[in-house]
Order: sequence, then C-alpha cells, then structure tokens
Amino acid sequence: MVGILMSTLGASIGFGVAAVGVPVALGAAGFTAAGIAAGSIAAKMMSAAAIANGGGVAAGSAVAVMQSLGAAGLSAAAKTGVAAAGAALFALI
Repeated sequence: MVGILMSTLGASIGFGVAAVGVPVALGAAGFTAAGIAAGSIAAKMMSAAAIANGGGVAAGSAVAVMQSLGAAGLSAAAKTGVAAAGAALFALI
C-alpha cells in the first residue's frame, strides 16, 4: 500500500514539474513563446551554438530543443515520461 502511495505521489510531483517547473525554468532562462529573449542565458547559448556551427544553430541541438519547448511547452508524451520517472524515483524510496 505504501509503495502505491509513493508511486502516486511521485507521479504527481513528476507531472507538476513537467507541467509547471519546466516551462517556468525555460522562461526564466530566456526561452519564451515569442523567441529567445535578448541578453538572456538563452541568447548567450544561442550565440555560442551559432559560432560553433559556422553561423547557424543546428536542428536538434540543445538550444533548438529548449527553444521549441519554451515556445510550445512539453508534449503530452514528455509530461507522461517525467511523471513516470517521478513515480519510479519515489517507488525506490
């Protein structure tokens, strides 16, 4: 019974992180729905990625993925994955 309760608690926490924590953290870093915010950590990351790749940010790179998440949010599948990871973590405790 305790294991089920801990798994449910972990899934809830994992979903909360996926639904609220990730978008808040990305927005704070400068990955917004309107694009990368000037002067932000995201802008510095984008600049470094562009310099390293000869002037462009490669599709599928960390910067590109985080901007996509900042603009559109996590998919349902990603939220489910984070919730499952939270459940598994709390089941181990």
